[in-house]
Amino acid sequence: MTTAVTGTASAGPRPEVRVAGGALRGSLESGVAVFRGIPFAAPPVGALRLAAPRPAASWDGVRPALSYGPPPPQTDMLGQGTGAQDSGAQGVVGDDWLTVNVWSPEADPAATLPVMVWIHGGAYTIGVSSQPEFDGGRLARDGDVVVVTFNYRVGMEGFAQLAGAPSNRGLLDQVAALEWVRDNITAFGGDPDDVTVFGESAGGGSVAALLAMPRAGGLFRRAIAQSVPGTFFSPQLAADIAAACAAELGLRPTSADLATADPALLALAGDAVAATITTRAQRWGQPAHRSILFAPVVDGDVLPVTPWQAVASGSSRDVDLLAGHTRDEQRLFTAFTGLLGQVTPEQAETALQVFAPGPDGAHRYRGAYPDASPDQLYELVHSDWLFRMPTLHLAEAQAAAGGRVHLYELTWPAPGMGGAFGACHGLDVPLVFGNLTSGQPALLIGDSPSAEATALSARMRTAWTAFAAGGDPGWPAYDRDRRLTQLFDVSCAVTAYPEERSRLIWQDHSFPALLLGAE
Repeated sequence: MTTAVTGTASAGPRPEVRVAGGALRGSLESGVAVFRGIPFAAPPVGALRLAAPRPAASWDGVRPALSYGPPPPQTDMLGQGTGAQDSGAQGVVGDDWLTVNVWSPEADPAATLPVMVWIHGGAYTIGVSSQPEFDGGRLARDGDVVVVTFNYRVGMEGFAQLAGAPSNRGLLDQVAALEWVRDNITAFGGDPDDVTVFGESAGGGSVAALLAMPRAGGLFRRAIAQSVPGTFFSPQLAADIAAACAAELGLRPTSADLATADPALLALAGDAVAATITTRAQRWGQPAHRSILFAPVVDGDVLPVTPWQAVASGSSRDVDLLAGHTRDEQRLFTAFTGLLGQVTPEQAETALQVFAPGPDGAHRYRGAYPDASPDQLYELVHSDWLFRMPTLHLAEAQAAAGGRVHLYELTWPAPGMGGAFGACHGLDVPLVFGNLTSGQPALLIGDSPSAEATALSARMRTAWTAFAAGGDPGWPAYDRDRRLTQLFDVSCAVTAYPEERSRLIWQDHSFPALLLGAE
């Protein structure tokens, strides 16, 4: 689909638009026109299984766009369900995995509103756009922007390195979704020349990858990268992991073998490998210590180089960037593994030896944080390796290349569940979307959102939508001299980057593609 298409919204409760594929009928919810489950690519099954996305087929008549599309194949690792819990998507099944959802405060082609396209996280292994925390209604209504969310292939379907299949199929899905936005968003009142892509965790890593992908050039004007993971794989490492997963089913890691395998079994094979992944630490290195099976692959084609290398060379100089992380990124994962408050000196030392940069990294951490407990050292090095320093380095690469970037850190401690999680990974998601009482991340906010949570959410939504509308979130751009950073808390402030000790420890690290032990 490459032809721009316009449409009009009905004045009644069922707004209608026309896109390249045909007419759509959505719903009107709290003054926002909502269209769910719109195919942006053909179902990647049958002859299209494990292939690059292809255009979706057109339809006759008016297609209802009232329910989210079915989730891509995955397992329920966090007990959150792969289907949505609202808006008619509970229990949706089928193979139309690649769909978009649109929220518009003014579904009129003349509106030309800024567009915000969300990429969900989930370790490149799980996640679906229909999770209630990603409902775009409040963000669209309060910010006067068009919000788009979508599904993309995850796990083996999207990121396994397989002979005979293109690399990074999940990233190619994201490009296809952005191409759909370019070609169709005018019908919903959006401006195709004013698109901001934003995402958190694996979604933030996807945003970083898109900054480095030639195929994504020109598809967005601005980017927001929240908690960018530093995990990008070499083809050899990714292929070795894929071979282990395929072997669980007695198959070879080829598209010929796996294209006819039950997608659910492929997902379960990944879980089986993850269950014993620490036994492969010598071969797979750092990802094995964090049970990370999938990540974007620096294959030299779809993703020519790592995001940090690409951005430093100027790949995104003309793209406005907003980047940031939470203060206590690791705390949530420490709790998941039962180690919260239980980290031993030996476990802290192992973490330092595995994840701290360079041969003297562990020594430098102990010198920089002389009073830190084993719990604190464990959380610091994990937070820095996986999210905080990759995000900071992306911002610094953008600034060094002459591009514009704004940096933030969320320091507000989550009050939910007794306040044990601090400013943990994922806390920014309900705050940015304004969905403080729905979805699992809302547990971090507490049963009844406080006035300070509501005010902080409003401030972050305002910053995100202002950035999408004009490139200025409301604080000075980051540069490598002053390092000005917006802190989001009960009392917000702009200061020098607060994690200076960690910054100095990591300043010479380059975040290269992670290698197979034999490489």
